[in-house]
Amino acid sequence: MTASQIVALAIFVAVIAVIVSEKLHRAACALIGAMLLVLIGILSPSEALGFIDFNTIGVLIGMMMFVAVVKNSGIFEFLAVKAAKIAKGNPWKIMIYFMIITALLSAFLDNVTTVLLIGPMTFSICKTLELNPVPYLLTQIISSNVGGTSTLIGDPPNIMLGSAADISFLQFCIYDGPIVIIVMIASIITFRFIYKKGLSVAPEKMELIMQMDEKSEIRDQVLFIKSVVMICLVAFAFIMHDTLGFKTSIIALSCAALMILIGKQDVEETVHDVEWPTIVFFAFLFIVVGGLEKVGIIHMMAEAMMGATGSHYVVLMIVILWVSALCSAVLDNIPFVATLIPLIQTMSAEGIDVWPLWWAVSIGACFGGNGTIIGASANVVLTGIANRRGYPITFIDYLKIGLPLMLLSIVLATIYLLVLFGGYWS
Repeated sequence: MTASQIVALAIFVAVIAVIVSEKLHRAACALIGAMLLVLIGILSPSEALGFIDFNTIGVLIGMMMFVAVVKNSGIFEFLAVKAAKIAKGNPWKIMIYFMIITALLSAFLDNVTTVLLIGPMTFSICKTLELNPVPYLLTQIISSNVGGTSTLIGDPPNIMLGSAADISFLQFCIYDGPIVIIVMIASIITFRFIYKKGLSVAPEKMELIMQMDEKSEIRDQVLFIKSVVMICLVAFAFIMHDTLGFKTSIIALSCAALMILIGKQDVEETVHDVEWPTIVFFAFLFIVVGGLEKVGIIHMMAEAMMGATGSHYVVLMIVILWVSALCSAVLDNIPFVATLIPLIQTMSAEGIDVWPLWWAVSIGACFGGNGTIIGASANVVLTGIANRRGYPITFIDYLKIGLPLMLLSIVLATIYLLVLFGGYWS
């Protein structure tokens, strides 16, 4: 290895190590790593900027601003109470409905926003039923990571993959959608066995749920109606973005601009609600990974992986699926996917048809986040809220539920990919 390769690799490893240790905010880690690459001279300023995927950044900012306006209508609280009433206060049915709502919302919102919106209502309803909210929170974490896999905008890895591989919103639904439905059904059945004996309440408690008024949760009736219309418009625009000829970032930012215009909410508050540290993290992480690509480390990794699997591309696909899942269970899946993208692009340049490999990364990285309490941001955020409210969820407590379900989902995904692409390269 050359000196520049050793330095770029050392910076990358150091950035990942500090992110995992949580000794420093991940945005600061990425910023320091990126600036070191520029100051040392491995990347010029223009090269560094060239590695930033501004389409991914645009989608993230647009959707965060969109949600910042929509959430002020009370639409998410309305959905939660309405679902509990449709379930007639039955604790098991409420769990199922909340899992489905969480999965559906996570398909269009980022997972952290989803659990932050549904979590407080979960505590409220469980308090009314005098139930431990922990089982409900765990099922929502699992559902958010599974549901987010189904669309281009549901999880940051998918946004990155869609931009890098030019995969449309509809293609994500077609290829990832079926396995998401299969895993959701398997998860519901599994949770039925796990929590079968612990979800029973007195009839009078269930009646209290029926007395709740979902309409009282609507804070702004006009904004509520506008939000429903705009959510439908956003979904349609993303589905049709290929036909319309616009990049996903243009769709997201345009819908955010329109929502700000018609929503008539405080613009400063809307902009403030954007998770700017996450945006900074993404931007500079692209540069850190770009350093590896510039010095040839990515090419070396691709050659090694292709050499290890030979021409057995089906084996390569399954290896990528499992490695993505296992690494994403203990590492932030964003830097991991950021590293895999140029690696697979290098394989494509070598003449390999990498279409199935993109789906192995998408499914593995998103499902893998369920493996441990630190596997995804939604896990950390919701368990942190539970701890502060007096319902501690330890690393081991989560591991007992999350890891088996993650492994089950990857086994199912392995079968799914083999059925879908088993004969792809023959």
